[in-house]
Amino acid sequence: MTETTNPSKQQNGDAVMPETSTRDDVFDDSYKAKEGPKPPMRLVWRNIILMFLLHVGALYGLMLVPSASALTLAWTALCFLLSALGITAGAHRLWSHKSYKASTPLRVFLALANSMAFQNDIYEWARDHRVHHKYSETDADPHNAVRGFFFAHIGWLLVRKHPDVIEKGKKLELTDLKADKVVMLQRKYYKLSVVLLCFLVPMLVPWFLWDESLWVGYFIPCLMRYALVLNATWLVNSAAHMWGNRPYDRNINPSENRFVAFSAIGEGFHNYHHTFPFDYATSEFGMKLNITTAFIDLMCFLGLAKDCKRVSRDLISTRAQRTGDGSHKTG
Repeated sequence: MTETTNPSKQQNGDAVMPETSTRDDVFDDSYKAKEGPKPPMRLVWRNIILMFLLHVGALYGLMLVPSASALTLAWTALCFLLSALGITAGAHRLWSHKSYKASTPLRVFLALANSMAFQNDIYEWARDHRVHHKYSETDADPHNAVRGFFFAHIGWLLVRKHPDVIEKGKKLELTDLKADKVVMLQRKYYKLSVVLLCFLVPMLVPWFLWDESLWVGYFIPCLMRYALVLNATWLVNSAAHMWGNRPYDRNINPSENRFVAFSAIGEGFHNYHHTFPFDYATSEFGMKLNITTAFIDLMCFLGLAKDCKRVSRDLISTRAQRTGDGSHKTG
């Protein structure tokens, strides 16, 4: 299998991907979940209580929306976008899959945006996501969708990790993450960066710049926005692993889900992504319903990103004909 690149974004040629690497260079479908009795799930009551309080606060923030100024709502939307990009363009496409290269200023920006999203530091997020791809839908998958929608969506955060997740995570090659000074600096100061960027900045900017009340600032651009970003990300783990068509590989659970693609700014083309995880666009349709791809393209235009990996049309068509469910369409 030959990996192709977009000439408008590629300055240096990428290596040829082996034909056996259609899902991921770390994917191993020979792995099977261990047989025998499953270890009991151990609830993490701190997480349960905090998630409950967060969602209650988010619902209250939703009730406050009519009383918020237009500037506050616009600021909330901007914070949502920045937070989401810290996950989609940063922790996911850049650091988990290395699907493009980013300059130091862009990596710093994405690390800060990732802290605003507050979904574990980049190192831990990328490690768990690589485990998810390598052992998808097994006990070693952190949010194994076979265990149901609730578990894949939020339940996996409310219980202790399955021992297989921990065991397989320790065996991954993560030297690239450890060698990235931006990643390790964010990891070192992660808690402080979360307090500042996820909570204080979203709340204080409206109060300081246009006299919004701290009460509204706390519940709308802070809690409500944070809960929305979390749930948009979780939908990729749950809904996009359950509902939708499978035009590229009918033998895996991840599906094409346009609602998730819209809410998660481009991450819902999940059958494509699990079939070709190294593609920076996570879709063959470019920027269509894919704000993250548009952002990366803009960064390439500005000279802040390069070497975007793409899959050739011929390879996509061949793979769809060979393993797809027959629903593949181009354009």
